[in-house]
Amino acid sequence: MIDKVMAARRSVRRFTPEAPPRALLERLLEAAVTAPSASNKQPWRFVVVTSPSRIAALAAEVREAVELIARHVEPRSESAFRAYGTYFTRFEAAPVVIVALYRSLTVLSDLVDAALPEPARARIAAMEERSGLIGVSMALQNLLLMAHELGLGASGMTGPLVAADRLRTLLEVPPSWEIAALVPVGYPAETPPAPPRKPAARVTEWLS
Repeated sequence: MIDKVMAARRSVRRFTPEAPPRALLERLLEAAVTAPSASNKQPWRFVVVTSPSRIAALAAEVREAVELIARHVEPRSESAFRAYGTYFTRFEAAPVVIVALYRSLTVLSDLVDAALPEPARARIAAMEERSGLIGVSMALQNLLLMAHELGLGASGMTGPLVAADRLRTLLEVPPSWEIAALVPVGYPAETPPAPPRKPAARVTEWLS
């Protein structure tokens, strides 16, 4: 049952050296693209990185960005940030990194005329940008669930986006696309414990 898969899935950040076969990776991507999206625009693309040298280059750029930020963090918090920043390069240990891209929908913004007030135009732009990001986020959830079902470990990472501009260059991301997350994938070398979850009742408000 899907609820058991959702409950058992974990964010895995330690992997064995063995790379998953391409056929398994393709099943992850096939699961991802079944996700719903606004107006069925499917605003996602995926870049699958399997080269150890390219993965290392991505991590090096993130590490450099973390170092730059650390030099501008107030002294009392610098060591804590540096420790936190090490998580941003955990993908370096994975044999495969899937980079999820998205782009804003351009449905309403292409239809309205120049007389539309700027505040309304800004709201449309924000809605279209969020629609693209939410679409790829749902695709990523499918991917992560399928990874667990196939015995693979994976996690969604946004910390590396502190170096988003440099990652774009290394990955040759087209100008109209944005990086949503990096997903390290491999055979798990750890079984993380279940993290605490807030009960649904605590985060839900019912209106009538």
